[in-house]
Amino acid sequence: MTVVALLSVAPVIEGSMAEEVAKAVEALDDFDVEYETNPMGTVIEADDVGTIFAAAEAAHRAVDGDRVSTVLKIDDKRTSGDSAREKVRSVESVLGRPARSDG
Repeated sequence: MTVVALLSVAPVIEGSMAEEVAKAVEALDDFDVEYETNPMGTVIEADDVGTIFAAAEAAHRAVDGDRVSTVLKIDDKRTSGDSAREKVRSVESVLGRPARSDG
C-alpha cells in the first residue's frame, strides 16, 4: 500500500514565509517518507497513513507563529501500491509528453 498526501503548512504572516516553510519541510526528515516540495505545498509518500499524519503534525509544530495554517489532502489507495511518480507517468503517457508547459 502507498499513501500519497499533499501538505501545505504556512504561518499567517506578512512577507516571506520561506524560513518557516523550510522548518516544516526539514521536520519531514525525521520520518520514513519520501517528499517533494513545489510552490503550492509538499507531496509526501509513505507506506501507511499513520506515518503521514505523524509527519504532518511534526511539520505543523515546526512552524513558529501566532497562527499556522495547515492543509492536508490524503490519497490512501488501499488496493494499489502506485507511487506518486507512477501517477504522474500515467498522465504523461496519455498526454504523450511531460505534464508541464515549456514556459
